[in-house]
Amino acid sequence: MAKRASEPEKRPGFFSQIKSLFTFTRESYPWLPWAQIAVLIVGVLLGLLAGYLIPPFQIWTLVLWGISGLMLGVLGAMFLMTRLSTSAMYQKIDGMPGATGHVLSTSLGRNWQASETPVGINPKTQDAVYRTVGRGGVVVVGEGSRGRLTRLVNDERSKAARVAHGVPVTVLYVGHGDDDVAIADLAKTIKKLPKAIDKATMGAVIRRIDSVSQSLSSLPIPKGIDPTKVRAQRPR
Repeated sequence: MAKRASEPEKRPGFFSQIKSLFTFTRESYPWLPWAQIAVLIVGVLLGLLAGYLIPPFQIWTLVLWGISGLMLGVLGAMFLMTRLSTSAMYQKIDGMPGATGHVLSTSLGRNWQASETPVGINPKTQDAVYRTVGRGGVVVVGEGSRGRLTRLVNDERSKAARVAHGVPVTVLYVGHGDDDVAIADLAKTIKKLPKAIDKATMGAVIRRIDSVSQSLSSLPIPKGIDPTKVRAQRPR
C-alpha cells in the first residue's frame, strides 16, 4: 500500500511571524524594544489628551480615547519595526553574492520582471550580471568588480540593444563607489526610471531577449545568500 502523501507544512502563525520579525530586527537594532515602548506611551498620551480636550469630558470617554491611543501606538510600533526590518535585511545581504538577484526578484513590483538567477556570471570570481525588463526599458545590473564585469555587462547590453531596438538600456553597478548604487537603493533607483514603453512592448521585449539568451543551467549560481535565513517573515 502506497504511503499517504505527507501533509503540507504548516505556515507559522501571525504571532510567530511577529516574534521572528522582532528577533531579526533587534539583532541589528538593539534599541528597538525601547523605541516601541516609547511609541506606545506617546500613543496613549495623545489619546488621553484628545479625550481631555474634546468635549464633553467624561471618565468613560477618556478611557475610550486612551484605548484608541493605545491602538494607535501599537500600529506605530509595528510600522517602526517593519521599516527597521527592511533596513536590517539590506544590511545583512549587502556584499553577499546573489543579493542583487534577490532584490530584483522581490522588490520591483508588477511593472518589472526579473529573475533571481543571473544572466551572466564569472564562475571563478562569482561576479554576476542581472537583467530586468519593465516600463522603464531594460536594466542591466552588475554585481562585483567593475573591471571584471566589463565584458559580461557589455555583452548583455549589446544583446538587449540588438533585440530591443529603440528601447532604453540602463546599466547599473551595485556597490559603494562614487557611481555605484547601494543594494538598499537598487529597487528605488530602478523604479524612478521614466516610463519608456507600454506593457505590450514590455512583453515583446521580454520574449525577444529570452529567445536569444543562452542557458545558464550548467553554470554555478552564487549561493552566498539565502533569503529564508536572512529575511524574517513579515506578518500576514
